[in-house]
Formats: sequence, structure tokens, C-alpha cells
Amino acid sequence: MAMSDTLRAFRRHLRLLRGLSPNTLDAYMHDVGKLLAWCEAEGKDPLRLELSDLETFSASLHDLGIASSTHARILCGVRAFCHFLELDGYIEQDPSELLESPIQDQHLPEVLSTQEVDQLEAGIDTDKWEGQRNRAIIEVLFSCGLRVSELVSLRLSQVYEEEGYVRITGKGSKERLVPISPAAIRELHQWYEDRSQMRIKPGEEDYVFLNRRGSHLTRTMILIMIKRLAAQVGIKKTISPHTLRHSFATALLEGGASLRAIQAMLGHENIGTTQIYTHIDMTTLRQEVLEHHPRNIRRRG
Repeated sequence: MAMSDTLRAFRRHLRLLRGLSPNTLDAYMHDVGKLLAWCEAEGKDPLRLELSDLETFSASLHDLGIASSTHARILCGVRAFCHFLELDGYIEQDPSELLESPIQDQHLPEVLSTQEVDQLEAGIDTDKWEGQRNRAIIEVLFSCGLRVSELVSLRLSQVYEEEGYVRITGKGSKERLVPISPAAIRELHQWYEDRSQMRIKPGEEDYVFLNRRGSHLTRTMILIMIKRLAAQVGIKKTISPHTLRHSFATALLEGGASLRAIQAMLGHENIGTTQIYTHIDMTTLRQEVLEHHPRNIRRRG
């Protein structure tokens, strides 16, 4: 069987049996493509790889200066491919079982305070057509902690205003209910007034957020909007739509929410992913101690 046929079978496996989202599926296929390109350059048969070969491939990624997080993600795709090859009988034993991931640097994401989120919203010109829409976007991202992919696919039929929830389809097509604040609902109502005057393309009627042409937004559109707005209002932090998700989680933790509750609202499969916010909280706590503890105040004096 040609490798192209094997890759198609692997893609079906990821989509049907593992239920991966289209974005994650494409990332896995891209990562396996790196392995296959390396095999071709080294004269290796992908179906006869040993652990030592995969370790050499991993070392080549390190030599290229690839970030540890990207390096680890590529190896995750390689492991999935090797497991599939064993599962479907292409190979007798999975060579990636003992393959180690690189030690990842602890990177704390930027977060915005509530005041900075208010600053973003205050900087929006609501006299412009897209102004109220953009206010609603920022408030929903901050109030619900959504991924930008979840926001652009949000439907009117997924917003339960009376109950105060939105029904989100996240990674792996898994659904979760996330509370939505009264402030976010108010911003949505004002956007709906503008939205009702639009000519909406057939098939796009149920999307909450639309562009001027009546089609649902893309992730890139929202990224550009937020970066421009941050620069306009003088926020120097490097931010993106995901920054508002981090800010949502950090605000909850600082307010006393449990990690389990935050995990459920963010849709994290593994609580280890959520635990990064404890590091952010400790960073904030340390700053508070440095600024307000009497020993530090006396030293500054």
C-alpha cells in the first residue's frame, strides 16, 4: 500500500475514532509530514522505524531551534501515527512508546485586568458599523473564556439568555455549558439591533457574529481587530483573542473559583492544562506582597 493511502487511513482514524477537531487534525497531519520528510532525507522506511530513529528525528527538531512546545506537539502527532500503524497492523510494535518529550519552558501567558478590558471596550467607536459588534465580541470572550474558534462558530441557537448559559462545541466536538454574564447579554442585545438591519447570506443566519457581507467572522479578523484596538488605547502587552480567555480564567481563580470549575468552563480535558493559572496567580500574589508588605514598604522608604 502506498504511503498516501496510509495517510488517508490515518486521517480517517483521527476524525472518526478520536473525534479530533479539523484544526487539530490538520496539525497532526502536518507534524507527521515532518517525520516523513525526514525519513525521505535519511533514506528511512517509515514502516521500519525504531526508537533510535525517532530519537534522532527528535534531536533534529531541537537542532533546528524549534520551540519546546512545538517540539512536544510534533512528537505527539508522531506518537499518534505510530500507534495507528500498530493498531491497524502496518507494523508489529509501536517504536514511539518510550520516546521522551522535551522539557518545556514554563511560559506564563499575558493577562488583562478587568480595568484593561474596560479600557479596550471604551476605545471602540460605536458610531462605526462594527463598533457594537466588537464590544460584544470582547465582552463575550472575557465573560465566557471562549476560544476564538468557539466564538466565530457561536450560533444564536446556542445562546440561552433566560438561563444565562451558552452551549459551546469545543475541541473534539465536545459540548459544555458556560455561564454568560448579564453584561455580555446586554452587549449582545445592542449588537442584535444592528445585526437585524443586515442582509445576511443564506446559510449564515444562525451565526451570532457577522462581517459586513453577512458572513460569519474568521479567527484572523478577530485577531487583527483586538491587536489594533490594544495599540489604539495604549495597552503595551502582546495580546490576542486568547489573552481574554487567560484573563477570564485568572480572574476566576483570583475570585476564589476552584481549578475544577475553571477546567469545566474552559473545556480542558486535562486539569494539568488548567494548572498554569495557579502560576499566574502566584506571580500576582508575589507582586502584591512586594508592594504592600510592611518590610518591603520600609525598605523602599
